[in-house]
Amino acid sequence: MPAVVSDAGPLIHLAQINKLYLVKKLFKQVIITSNVKIEAYEEGVRLGHADAQIIGKAIEEGWIKVEDFPKRLAKPSKRLAEDENISGADAETLLFARERKAEVLVDEKALSNLARMFGLKTWNTCTVLLESLSMGYIEVFDIEVAIKELGEKRHKLRMEQAEQILEAARLIARKRKEKGTASTF
Repeated sequence: MPAVVSDAGPLIHLAQINKLYLVKKLFKQVIITSNVKIEAYEEGVRLGHADAQIIGKAIEEGWIKVEDFPKRLAKPSKRLAEDENISGADAETLLFARERKAEVLVDEKALSNLARMFGLKTWNTCTVLLESLSMGYIEVFDIEVAIKELGEKRHKLRMEQAEQILEAARLIARKRKEKGTASTF
């Protein structure tokens, strides 16, 4: 798959449930801005969060790459943040993804909607989990555990959303099983 520019949220959420490695499996390159690094890693380290260490290791290994936000996009980024009432880091993530012609990994619905308005393909924590299931990297049980853990970590996942994700996971698993059975004849 192509490169993805990520916001802090999905990296934090996936690291909290020990599934950050799935992003590495799904994308050829994971890019974050310096401000996202501050949010996802430096602030987490300062606050003593274990997930920050996982993110830091990925940065150190080089599969999460920190890139400087282009200075020429500073004014448009500030304007986007103000106009849409989003953080500066969020605005940078969206504009950087558009600039790089990359996909974007964001969990906030408002950011996802803006990204789609920019013509960007969007991913979030749940779609990473479901695609990983589809690719055979994890099983339905892993998604069940992940949803439970995300709920415990105060991830904004409503019960209805959790049920929809589990239903989608079971459907994907059935299709994978049918495909595997069909190919053995």
